[in-house]
Amino acid sequence: MTLLAFLAGINQAAAQLPVITSFSQNGVLVCSNLSPGSVASVQWASSVSGPWQTNWAGLTAVAVDANGSIQVSVPIFYRVCGVSNAPVANTTTSDGMALISAGVFTMGDTLDGESDAIPTNIDVSSFYMDTNLVGYSQWQSVYSYATSQGYGFDNAGSGKGNAANQPAQTVNWYDVVKWSNARSQQAGLIPVYYTDAGMTQVYTNGDVDAIYANWTASGYRLPTEAEWEKAARGGLSGKRFPWGDTISESQANYIGDTNNYSYDLGPTGFNTLFDQAPPFTSPMGYFGANGYGLYDMAGNVFEWCWDWYGSLYGQPTATNPTGPATGDSRVLRGGSWNEHASDARCAFRYGSGPSFGYYYFGFRCVRGL
Repeated sequence: MTLLAFLAGINQAAAQLPVITSFSQNGVLVCSNLSPGSVASVQWASSVSGPWQTNWAGLTAVAVDANGSIQVSVPIFYRVCGVSNAPVANTTTSDGMALISAGVFTMGDTLDGESDAIPTNIDVSSFYMDTNLVGYSQWQSVYSYATSQGYGFDNAGSGKGNAANQPAQTVNWYDVVKWSNARSQQAGLIPVYYTDAGMTQVYTNGDVDAIYANWTASGYRLPTEAEWEKAARGGLSGKRFPWGDTISESQANYIGDTNNYSYDLGPTGFNTLFDQAPPFTSPMGYFGANGYGLYDMAGNVFEWCWDWYGSLYGQPTATNPTGPATGDSRVLRGGSWNEHASDARCAFRYGSGPSFGYYYFGFRCVRGL
């Protein structure tokens, strides 16, 4: 409701009109140029032409002080409801993925002095991403298919208590790349990863570093580091976490440490909801989703990405970067139940040798449009 305030000082001369000197955002109106000791009334309307109202308690007879002023709370409150710039959660596809729209975003931040997360504008094409981490039951289903088709893995994978809704973990980078190819073939899609430049030999066995990716293939693959961070931010810009600048154990599964991180609201220690027996992973989707409808983009288990770990973003180009050509470690993102809040930040970067598969390493897949 729009309000126009009109004040009439009782027994005022026509030439001495009341003057509204201030009006706060909380609806406190101050008016001067009134006769000291007189009584004023405050009238309000939704239009300058009226009708003028006085039917609000405390406004019909307001005592004027010795300075000829009144201060009164008036019935005017404004609220502007705009449309957020953050994209709303997309409709989930039949294979459990959300659409991440194309666009430029700022990758990295300077909030906490990270030397390897210098903000850079990155342009990423649209893609689909698993709304949840790959769960243990899904891992087992594809793993069983893959081994029947001649695939070989370093690790059989694991899930807390063998529960279907727990994230798959203890998987290395080679395992999840091969698993992604098998998922593609099981779904009748074109695999992404090959062992030859001509892309005729699907990657199915061994620990091979010289993997060639067919970025136009229809199949499942790991996200690039840029895709992962764009998705993790959920449409927000310049924030520590997918939802804002602070974190608590009601929002993610990590080790709380309120003494060393001002943005950690704790409580301190492992999340007591999940620390009965290691690994302390939490059920997928237990915490709220980000702006793209993605769960566990902070905490639970680290997520493997495609890229070799490098010191600068935007390699070899700032449009759909795929990372350095070579390296020693592959990128992991998102933090875990075994790490502090600092690792769960959207800009935090971590690298590990691709042969290591720990019980706090997991992943999720993406695919092109």
